[in-house]
Amino acid sequence: MRVVVATIAERTDLLNLVPLAWALRSAGHEVVVASQPELAGAVSAAGLPFAPVGRDHGFWRMMRAYSLLGVLEKDTPPFGMADAPEHEVTWDYLIEGYRRVVPHWWRMVNDSMADDLVDLCRTWKPDLVVWDPITFCAPVAARACGAAHVRYIWGVDTLARVRGLFLERMEEQAPESREDPLGEWLSGLAARYGVGFDEELVVGQATIDQVPDVLRIPVDDRLGVRYLGMRFVPYNGRAVVPDWLRRPAEGRRLCLTLGTSATDRFGGYTLPLGEVLEALGQVDAEVVATVPLKARQDLGTVPSNVRLVDYVPLHALAATSTATINHGGTGTVWTGLVHGLPQLFVPRPTFDEPMLARLIQGQGAGLVAEPDPDEILRASERVLTEPALAERAALLREQMLDRPTPAAMTAELERIAASPSR
Repeated sequence: MRVVVATIAERTDLLNLVPLAWALRSAGHEVVVASQPELAGAVSAAGLPFAPVGRDHGFWRMMRAYSLLGVLEKDTPPFGMADAPEHEVTWDYLIEGYRRVVPHWWRMVNDSMADDLVDLCRTWKPDLVVWDPITFCAPVAARACGAAHVRYIWGVDTLARVRGLFLERMEEQAPESREDPLGEWLSGLAARYGVGFDEELVVGQATIDQVPDVLRIPVDDRLGVRYLGMRFVPYNGRAVVPDWLRRPAEGRRLCLTLGTSATDRFGGYTLPLGEVLEALGQVDAEVVATVPLKARQDLGTVPSNVRLVDYVPLHALAATSTATINHGGTGTVWTGLVHGLPQLFVPRPTFDEPMLARLIQGQGAGLVAEPDPDEILRASERVLTEPALAERAALLREQMLDRPTPAAMTAELERIAASPSR
């Protein structure tokens, strides 16, 4: 079969999709990754065919500009309460979130690629479109050409949880007070290509899900979300494993990684990195900190137990580590979990990172700390030494590894693509 893997131009989103794309190719299927031109280098480095569609989006330029004004980033990120009890999530909270993310995020990153993606699908005629959960123009393109489509989520299904709560709360409003920014935008987008709107354009015909069952948040049954559990396979891009990382650590090793987007997209870290590294000089462990060269200029001398590295493949570093400190990004978190590592989260106040950190802490496999060096030091000593944290992390690892591999998932995707019900 022919498969289009569609994602907006975000490298971290692409990296999550690569193992499945390669599994499909290895099973003999034709695969094309479709995204905005900015992603060409990352797709080529992954050895996958690339079809540029549309023009690069300006989301991050806008985000930085508006953040200075405090317009997009308020006290909490949009939908950061998605894991809260249902009665605590109000209509005002949900509609405010949609008013922020639809025009200033989702529409901005999708509208610039929609025409070309639809044209690609109508011309190349794929049997299946696999799409990143923010790439809403992809299910529209799939419908426009008659292909099946499957959503591929990075982590906890915040978007479906929020959508179900939103639809429920909207029914409670007086007809004249109802408003649906997502539905209105997607209806208009779909109509341009002769496609009707329904909630399948939000949640897909099926959803590939890498989240352990105990970390899932409830989703309204009315949405009809069909989850396909799949094992997370770490992929960090093309890399060379250094000699020192090929051998087991001599003692305890603490991995500190705060994500590539902190410096690439957000302009810096949300914690005082130099002070944190100085505090970590007191732990009885080697601290391996992944810090880009451009971010090291103001660090000065670091403690003797701290090894600064520009970049190493995270899965290789995790395999030799005892525990990790990270920002709560899904790729980083899942990589830690598949290696059974207790994790200390200092989450950035963005979309779903604080929520994921809370969920794992709730399972006893990690801790959440404020960006305070002394608090991080105390919590670091706990994730390195407390047996209960390691035991709970090992249980989550077993749940992740018990899922079908990307190779095994290809058979299910073949069935979906061949189903006449699509």
